[in-house]
Amino acid sequence: MARMTMVQALRSAMDVMLERDPNVVIYGQDVGYFGGVFRCTEGLQARYGSSRVFDAPISEGGIVGSAIGMAAYGLRPVVEVQFADYFYPASDQIVSEAARLRYRSAGDFTAPITIRMPCGGGIYGGQTHSQSPEALFTHVCGLRTVMPSNPYDAKGLLIAAIECDDPVIFLEPKRLYNGPFDGHHERPVVPWSQHAMGEVPEGHYRLPLDTAHVFRPGKDVTVLTYGTMVFVSEAAAHESGVDAEIIDLRTLWPLDLPTVIASVKKTGRCVVVHEATRTSGFGAELAALVQEHAFYHLEAPIERVTGWDTPYPHALEWAYFPGPSRVAAALRRAMEA
Repeated sequence: MARMTMVQALRSAMDVMLERDPNVVIYGQDVGYFGGVFRCTEGLQARYGSSRVFDAPISEGGIVGSAIGMAAYGLRPVVEVQFADYFYPASDQIVSEAARLRYRSAGDFTAPITIRMPCGGGIYGGQTHSQSPEALFTHVCGLRTVMPSNPYDAKGLLIAAIECDDPVIFLEPKRLYNGPFDGHHERPVVPWSQHAMGEVPEGHYRLPLDTAHVFRPGKDVTVLTYGTMVFVSEAAAHESGVDAEIIDLRTLWPLDLPTVIASVKKTGRCVVVHEATRTSGFGAELAALVQEHAFYHLEAPIERVTGWDTPYPHALEWAYFPGPSRVAAALRRAMEA
């Protein structure tokens, strides 16, 4: 298999689908000639032409709104919102149109659109280029919400998203584009070429949009996480000496609840980790589900490690970012309770 960065894996997924399905079109701000701000679509316009890979005006509502219309008439648009922080102008189109179309038409129409959004911090992007808005999407009935943590998953999940008849919010942790990040910003970046999950098949394959992955088996405590925090949690388990079982959710909604609950019942302890702000974050939903389905198996209170309830700070990036020391402290608290 080829070695790919996450950027290359995402590009490969779109390349595969453009070649397989003439109804797939890709567009957004700077994604055509320029190849995207992170170069995820680089070279695709040259290969497939400007009628299938093209640039759009700076209008997120227009980008998503036109994609819904295209999808209703048989196309499969893959649109990019340049940063997840910029999706807000398209909120009405996403929530009131894309998510509701199948229901309001009694199945006569669907919105098979994929909305790609680079998300998260750790790149010194400040308050308007670092947000993690996944909980806003999981709250909306009719949307699927996906966040891969590595190149192999990214390609398989993006292909599945493009082939899905439901609208899919595809969140891409930009701190992971070029290599796994364990939260130690003072260390050199490890490239995906040196990681097992950098091995990616070049052809078509898909991963289910409702299946979590046991990233690290363990017996002491279950860690429920996704995106960049998968590798931060792995570092925390190593540094704390706690034998943590790390569940990479991959698809936040629909959630693979059986895998989550089976792990918690096995370990009897649970730590939830995400980069987004704490209050009403997706971790609150995870904690509620664990309490509902595995309460009598819990040996300690559920712990949450998250970003703070503030705008993402530029000057204090690493005070906000949930690093391995904070996760390790939560693992020890869960074990000592």
